[in-house]
Amino acid sequence: MRIDSHQHFWHYNAKRDRWITDEMAVLQRDFLAPELISEMSASGIDGSVAVQADQSEEETFFLLRLASDYPHIRGIVGWVNLCSDCIAERLAFFSQFPAIRGFRHIVQAEADDFMLRPDFISGIQRLAEFGLTYDILVYARQLPAAVKLVEKFPEQRFVLDHIGKPAIKNHAMDCWRESIRALAAHPQVYCKLSGLVTEADWTNWRAEHFKPYLDVVLENFGIDRLMFGSDWPVCLLAGSYARVKALIDGYTRELPAQAKEKIFGLNAARFYGLRTQE
Repeated sequence: MRIDSHQHFWHYNAKRDRWITDEMAVLQRDFLAPELISEMSASGIDGSVAVQADQSEEETFFLLRLASDYPHIRGIVGWVNLCSDCIAERLAFFSQFPAIRGFRHIVQAEADDFMLRPDFISGIQRLAEFGLTYDILVYARQLPAAVKLVEKFPEQRFVLDHIGKPAIKNHAMDCWRESIRALAAHPQVYCKLSGLVTEADWTNWRAEHFKPYLDVVLENFGIDRLMFGSDWPVCLLAGSYARVKALIDGYTRELPAQAKEKIFGLNAARFYGLRTQE
């Protein structure tokens, strides 16, 4: 089973989706399941994890409807207000839906210490009660706070999105690398090989630009805690689905077949507890 651990859907709404600027005009349209399934099929991918792109419970319901209609969507990372006083009730409600595997907050848009707020920490504490995961979406400068967060929850499953968003375009590594080492020291934390091309020069990247960063996450997380993610359709800013898949294919070419099977599906299935049958 080959799984894309990170992709998005939306009905484009210019007012809601203000993060999609004119520079990102290629994203200013609807992106839905039939188009993704076609892209996955052409690249030999069997299913995906749909990840929230909007901070609303409406977004979570939207993804649930898609997962009900399209079995290729093997799991959902939704949104819920983790800072709410009613978080236990909301998690109990959403946990009745088997497709819901975890939640995410777009922390990259928050203050650098957002994840250390008492109300956010209280919300994270509740996730394990329902067997739910948490996706960490941060910029590299916010990784130290992520390290402090995961230290508090040794039993909670976390996954780092987009390898922590290092400034690949500027060839910056030092502070990011130290944080990756600290984060990966916690065995409950996984890492997605996703979102790389949009951190590089969108129009002038080459595979060798990513190798130093991929080497760092491979060395620190190891084969058993890495998972491929396309970040479709956001990846279209810098490359097609097939080209993004080929980037990770190329990097893993010399790895044993079993290692590639883990990175391209088995690790995601284990982390999220994905359904494996359509």
